[in-house]
Formats: sequence, C-alpha cells, structure tokens
Amino acid sequence: MIRRVLFLLLVTGCFSTQAQHHIDSIFILPDTAVAFTIDDFYKSILEFHPIVKQTRLLNETAKQEIRLARGSFDPKLSSTFNVKEFNDKTYYNKWATSFTIPTWFPIDPKIGLERNTGSFIDPENTVPESDNNQQFYSGISIPLGKGLFIDDRRAALKQAKLFTEMAQAEQVKLINKILLDAAKDYWQWYYSFYNYMLLTKSTIIAHEIFDRVKLNTQFGESAPIDTVQAKIILQQRQVEKQEAFLDFVNTGLKISNYLWDGEGKPVLLAFHTTPVLVNAESELLTAQTSEYLINQAKLNHPELVKLAVKINQLGVERKLASEYLKPRLDLNYNFINQPLRPNGSVNFFSNPTNYKFGLDFSFPILIRKERAKLAQTKIKIESTKYEQTQTEREIINQIYILQNQLVTTSKILIQQYSIADNYERILNAEILNLENGESDLFKINLQQEKLILSQTKLLKLKAEYEKLKATMYWAAGVRNLNFEN
Repeated sequence: MIRRVLFLLLVTGCFSTQAQHHIDSIFILPDTAVAFTIDDFYKSILEFHPIVKQTRLLNETAKQEIRLARGSFDPKLSSTFNVKEFNDKTYYNKWATSFTIPTWFPIDPKIGLERNTGSFIDPENTVPESDNNQQFYSGISIPLGKGLFIDDRRAALKQAKLFTEMAQAEQVKLINKILLDAAKDYWQWYYSFYNYMLLTKSTIIAHEIFDRVKLNTQFGESAPIDTVQAKIILQQRQVEKQEAFLDFVNTGLKISNYLWDGEGKPVLLAFHTTPVLVNAESELLTAQTSEYLINQAKLNHPELVKLAVKINQLGVERKLASEYLKPRLDLNYNFINQPLRPNGSVNFFSNPTNYKFGLDFSFPILIRKERAKLAQTKIKIESTKYEQTQTEREIINQIYILQNQLVTTSKILIQQYSIADNYERILNAEILNLENGESDLFKINLQQEKLILSQTKLLKLKAEYEKLKATMYWAAGVRNLNFEN
C-alpha cells in the first residue's frame, strides 16, 4: 500500500509531464525567443564581417594590377630642348617633340616635330630654312624578330588579367573558411542551447521528485534514505544544468565574434536569441550529390582554380621566354614632312624619297641566359601540374570521406532516435513496475539518467551532422558554402 501511495504521489505527479520530457519538446521555443537560423547567420557575416569586407579588396587590387599593366599601352608625349650660347653666339638650339601610340600588335605609330637652329648645328640635324628650320615626321616602329608575337608589356597585361581570376578564387577561399568556422561555432551553440534546455527540464523533474519524496518521508511513506538519494540526484542535475548553462553562454559569445553592424561596430548576441535547425536531415546523402560536388570541385575549387591560373601565368612566361630566343630586329621608318608639312599644308605622302629609316639587330651567340630561363619556366609548369594532380586527388578523397561520415552519421542518428525512444519506454515500464511493487526510486533514477544521456548524445549527433554538411560544401569549394544571399 505504501509503494502504491508512493507511486500515486511521486510517479504520477512527477511524470505526468513525461510527454513533454521527450526530446522533441525542447525544440518548442517560448514566445519571447527570437529564432536565429544558420542562413541569418551567414547573411550577417557576408554583409558586415570586416574580414569579408577585406577580401573584397582583393578584387580591387586585381583591377589595379590590370590598370598598371595597361599603363604600358598609354600614349606618350615627349619633348626635349637643348640650347648652347657662347660668346654671343647660338651654337645650337634643338627642340624635338613626339607623340607615340603603343598598340597591342607591336606596330607603334609615332608623329613628331623637330626645330633645329644654330651656327654649329650638326649636319645630320640640319633642317630646311624654308620651313622655318622645322621638320615634321610620321612613321612606325616594328619588331620583326624578338617581341613580334609577345613582349614584356603584353605578357604583363595577360598575367594581370589572370591575377583577377586568382584573386576571386582567393576571395572564395577566405570567405568559405570564415563561414566554415562560423558554422562549426553555430552548431556547437545549437547543441549547447538545447542541451541546456534538456537539463533544465530534467532538473525541474528531479526537484519535483525530491519535494514529493521529502513529503512522503514526513508522512512516513518513504524511508529517510530515499530523501538523500533524491537530493543527490537533484544536486547532480543542478550541477549538470550549471555546466550546460556555462557552455551555452560561452558558445554564444563565440557567435558574437562574427556579428557586426552596418557601421562596423561589434554586436553582442542577445540572450533571448536561439539557434534553430531548418534544413532537412536527408540532404547530401545521395551518391549523385557527392558526384555533383566532385564535379563542382574540379571546376571551381579555389585551390584548383589558383593552380590552373598559376599554370596559365607560367604559360605566358614560357611564351615570353621562347620569344627571347629570337634575335632582336627592330625596324623604324618615318616619312619626312608627310602627311603634313610644318606650315600646316597637307602632303599626303606625295614624296616617298623623303624618309628616315633605321634597323637595329642584336643576338647573343650562345643564348644561355634565354635557354636557361625557358627551361626553368618549363620545370615550374611541370611541377605545378604535379601539385595540381595531387591537390585534386586530395580534394576528391576528402569529399568521399565526408560523404561517408555523413551517411554513417545519418544512420547513427536514426538509431539514436530509436535508442532514446526505447529508453523512454524502459522508464515508463519501470514506472509501471513501481506501481506493481516491483521497482524502486533507484531504478527509476537510473533509467532517467540513461534517457538523458541518450538524448544528449542525440543532440550532439544532430549538431555534428550539420557541421559535416558545412564541411562538405567547404571541401568542395562551393562559394559561400552553398548559401544564396
């Protein structure tokens, strides 16, 4: 009769909320709670995080690299003036102005005007007095040997454009790393919060058990030792709750590390803000998904993109090094006083016998420097290709490893759900046994302890599963970990 009274007062009263003690009940948030999903977290980071803003400077740096390289193609205006006066005599007065327009294909047009006077002017610099000692010329310069197909300025521009692709890949890499660290901290915060909720409910139940056992002891329905046992369980739950609360607060502070406002000021996570799991757990579990991510990794993984760009840049260097194996043969041809005369009249190339012509030739006999440079570049290309092959293999295998972990964790999750449900059934069975006089408070507490541990492990597995999903997107190099802002 005593045991039946104990059951009615203790078990029926304390475990009347057994349905609310189930793991799913802790995910029902109060009205005061503000849900903060992982997508909300990603959006805030991508919009306000200072490191993300810093990575955007990479694109600006790449633009300036292109602008710097294009500077070699800027039109150039130059002018020189030299005069010598001695003993009231003008020995020479020489002035030359020219305007050159560099082009992509190395035929650089040039126009200029010379004015030379003086008593002792060099004969080669003498210009007709009929044109007021002025001479207009226009012509071109062409490298017929080295520099015809590629030169330093064209190579620099090509490499600057390739640097843009490398900067974009580096930006994706840095942002993905930030988001991965943020995701891991978020899901740790998720586990800490709901584990604290679970232990809070367990502490409430332990307190109710202690109060009823204490009351039953006062009426002589329970032994004093039962009160001690119930007190120990309550104290244990309170300690676990305090530890869980500390973990929840600290993980929340870690989340605050990623939060900033539009003015660049740090934001502290509000205490009533809670993590929420939205995505379906079946995501990323198919073989087709892993193959898709592998294909995406081969095309867009930042490390592979950077290595591909490096190979292309080395390819430009190789072409330039090959070009330097050729002899230098530069042609300069200028029409004199054509198509304009210094007085402004139009001549339209009517007199082809008036011209200036120049030809520059040079060639190192052994070309050891040039051949060594070409050989070094080829070695660098081959070395980078080996690195690219190994990196691709490691990335693909890492995706397979994470896929296996996801599949296994998914199966374990299903099993852990079943384990938690079965522990709840055992606890209910012990309650029934207590009603029939075949159990005691010790067994009830033991089964409740096992139920709490199974539910805590279930929460940890859910958090680990979400971390693996984020890590898999990171391993595949998917931009922003597949978050679409």
